[in-house]
Amino acid sequence: MTRQVALITGAASGIGQALAVAYARAGVAVVGGYFPADPHDPQATRDLVAEAGGQCLMRPLDVTDSASVDALAEQAVAHFGRLDYAVANAGLLRRAPLLDMTDQAWNAMLDVDLTGVMRTFRAAVKHMGEGGALVAISSIAGGVYGWQDHAHYAAAKAGVPGLCRSLAVELAAKGIRCNAVIPGLIETPQSLDSQNSLGPEGLAKAARAIPLGRVGRADEVASLVRFLTSDESSYLTGQSIVIDGGLTVRWPD
Repeated sequence: MTRQVALITGAASGIGQALAVAYARAGVAVVGGYFPADPHDPQATRDLVAEAGGQCLMRPLDVTDSASVDALAEQAVAHFGRLDYAVANAGLLRRAPLLDMTDQAWNAMLDVDLTGVMRTFRAAVKHMGEGGALVAISSIAGGVYGWQDHAHYAAAKAGVPGLCRSLAVELAAKGIRCNAVIPGLIETPQSLDSQNSLGPEGLAKAARAIPLGRVGRADEVASLVRFLTSDESSYLTGQSIVIDGGLTVRWPD
């Protein structure tokens, strides 16, 4: 039987893919969910995990559908015999000024970026015992800063730490920990999208305000998440940890 098993949503690219590789190197088997309508090929994650010497099961997933999320957790247990960690990483990012914001756009964003986190954790906890760990990916947009034309995204991401704090208290008696990670400017397919995010030029410009002098890498965020689900962080729960190269603590020039 596999020693430990981690479920990751949004595992076909970016932070989710980097985390799958980090887990493989740590000897943790991965069950990754990917949204079939996205352009990212889940085979790339399978190949990277195999190169790292790990085991990976990739399955289609829609985090707005409770049955789909429940099925992924059940598949993890059926395939590997257990489920130890769950990382809610799947996210939607769309630009929408307030006066152009429709109820549909608002609800769709929260359905993925906040309610999708709840669905992921609810499904996973059914199969977890003592030593289980949950991590959700928030953002400095909402988690720390405001972001014009992205109020729905920021609102959803601001809700993630509150959800994690409450679940940390609720699940402590079961020996399950819950934390949030708040990434700053990280180079991923999502942040490189010029239409809905900063794009390459925007990231390069923003890097000049970061004390470490660059934007972050997906594998750097993945290392933090892996730590938060490991025994090395066994007394750490209910926290929201910012990883941003010092951006949010810099004194304005």
